Amino acid sequence: MNVSSSSSESSGQATDSAPRRREPDVDATRRVPPAGARALVLGGGGSTGHAWLIGVLTGFVETGLDVSAADLTIGTSAGATAAAQLAGATAAELYGAALAAPPPQAPSTAGRDQGRAARGRVVDHLERFAALVAASADAADMRRRMGAAALERVAASDGSWQARWRSTVAARLPGARWPQRPVVLTAVDAHSGEPVVFDRHSGVDLVDAVAASTAGGGYPYEIGGRYYIDGGYRSNAENADLAAGFARVLVLSPLGGRSLYPAEWGTRLTAQVDRLRAWGSRVVTIAPGAASEHLLGADAMDLSLRPAAARAGYEDGRRQAEQIADVWG
Repeated sequence: MNVSSSSSESSGQATDSAPRRREPDVDATRRVPPAGARALVLGGGGSTGHAWLIGVLTGFVETGLDVSAADLTIGTSAGATAAAQLAGATAAELYGAALAAPPPQAPSTAGRDQGRAARGRVVDHLERFAALVAASADAADMRRRMGAAALERVAASDGSWQARWRSTVAARLPGARWPQRPVVLTAVDAHSGEPVVFDRHSGVDLVDAVAASTAGGGYPYEIGGRYYIDGGYRSNAENADLAAGFARVLVLSPLGGRSLYPAEWGTRLTAQVDRLRAWGSRVVTIAPGAASEHLLGADAMDLSLRPAAARAGYEDGRRQAEQIADVWG
């Protein structure tokens, strides 16, 4: 199994025995994509964030703009799911699935109770995460601490989460084959805190790569004896810095660039976009409009909100397609 280091902070050698393919630090002066190359960045944001992403992409397509054929697609967490789904389904098909109502619940209050429970789990996780960030010296320290905490949960568990999560992820994907076009999915090595990216050359099954990139619920995901946690812990929910060197970059950010990381860490989306522009990239970022922000964040795992999030994304995509087309070409 080969995975690539993907962090400008990472400098040590990998510690596992499996062969690992290192990638240069993310730097526009070291990475030379084709002239005029375009990168699509699909950020994380939970279940509603995923629905919003699919809505945006569908809104684009219905106005004549298809960005799925980018020279590079970067998927993180929910964005990793969307990137993988687009390998075997159209945006319109995925949009139809996102609009489908959740299965009926009984009694009638069960759906509301389920939504409140999902929100409570997200809030609890965010509080734990904020405390861990406050205790960390920098992003690399935070990743090591997050990985260590995840490994502790594995040691105290019966290990059944792994199979359940893989089954859940597999059911979301229309196929298990990597797309032929360049797609990278982000994750973090729970043992070392080192960021990694998976692609079709990594020797990792697509389902496993998505499961690792979306492993943000407390338990890490195991691949070949190595555990990984959610790609959103790499630097932020978008990881737009991986588009360094691309002439045109489109960032779809369900969380609107919000981050718990201190600004001085330099990992926030705004800082990454500034660096991309300094390196010569034309960058456009799309985030949910103010009227739909309540569907994301703390409510990101409320399945009952997926249809509304998808429709909001669809409207955002249609409204901004012309602006994107000017940049995308």
